[in-house]
Amino acid sequence: MKTEIYEERAVLVGVITQTQNEDKAREYLDELAFLAETAGASPEKLFFQRLEYPNPKTYVGPGKLIEIKTFVDENDIGVVIFDDELSPKQLRNIEAELKVLILDRTSLILDIFAKRAQTASAKTQVELAQLQYTLPRLTRLWTHLERQQGGIGMRGPGETQIETDRRIILTKISLLKQNLKDIDQQMSTQRKNRGKMVRVALVGYTNVGKSTLMNLISKSDIFAENKLFATLDTTVRKVIIDNLPFLLSDTVGFIRKLPHHLVQSFKSTLDEVREADLLLHVVDVSHANFEEQLEVVNETLKEIDPQQKPMILIFNKIDTFSYTPKEFDDLAPSKRENVSLDELKKTWIAKMHDNCIFISAREKQNIDNLKELLYEKIKAIHVERYPYNDFLFQNYEDIESDIKQ
Repeated sequence: MKTEIYEERAVLVGVITQTQNEDKAREYLDELAFLAETAGASPEKLFFQRLEYPNPKTYVGPGKLIEIKTFVDENDIGVVIFDDELSPKQLRNIEAELKVLILDRTSLILDIFAKRAQTASAKTQVELAQLQYTLPRLTRLWTHLERQQGGIGMRGPGETQIETDRRIILTKISLLKQNLKDIDQQMSTQRKNRGKMVRVALVGYTNVGKSTLMNLISKSDIFAENKLFATLDTTVRKVIIDNLPFLLSDTVGFIRKLPHHLVQSFKSTLDEVREADLLLHVVDVSHANFEEQLEVVNETLKEIDPQQKPMILIFNKIDTFSYTPKEFDDLAPSKRENVSLDELKKTWIAKMHDNCIFISAREKQNIDNLKELLYEKIKAIHVERYPYNDFLFQNYEDIESDIKQ
């Protein structure tokens, strides 16, 4: 199922709790607004409520729900989007009260994925995730997908509409899982056919510039834009730096509260991460909370593949990094907003030694240094894998040096 949102006027709803302060809640809702815009909606207003924990019946309290309904009715709002995943019970109660389309963060992300999917693989994975999300939330909306099955023993006496819909969805889920197994096998065969070339995978939060960097390094023309999840299908390119060939793959971006169904459904896509020899973790250093985004990616990587892989941290978008100087010199407390880029490099990042680098993919700043670092890392992996080839390579360098002398 695909939820269509075409320039629909929307309101966004979040809660401020003991574990999520106001600044964090506003940041999450700003990100939710970006998601809504990516899906084609127009956010008109943000609603917050302070609660000890989200209301188990309606997410927000009854009074706040009435306030939202009043705004929705008076301003021709077509969709209300909640920042957290709603339970089936919450969804039913909210829909009954507001009587407009209700989405949560998960269904919104699924909608964006459905619109971005281009290949048969991505479309199958997204459809499976959508059906798994929808199954416990059935509201008699599914029988238009296909005709009811007939025949002896196919329908018991008194079977309800929802039971029929559930059987239809379960059958389709089973079929999609089998299709994904076939896709996994095909992609696994493709990976084996690539030989034992060193594999490098770009990973990172969504919209940090992975595809732009991919285009720059591989001299290709991969779709990139300033929207979330611009890349869904993994793209693999053969790249040669000096005389050293390797495979570079661009993967789907991660995000906070990434739906578990998507992580599971996109197994074949994320296998590029599992099988990579080196990860290039791209970080938007200009983002006010880049460290949290970095942690989100690291946690997701642990879920995908618990093995520690060699990694280079690439701090991108240094051209848009800005800071406000501290007033009264050292008397003002240091915050992320008033730390300069040079000061930032001297913090915990300095402990990364030669495993991090600052660049601007858009402005092509420091790209040559990145290629040199990438060359050294890949060469080290290549030497370990093909020691004899490296012996020949070193002798070739010595011969070339002797010729020059």
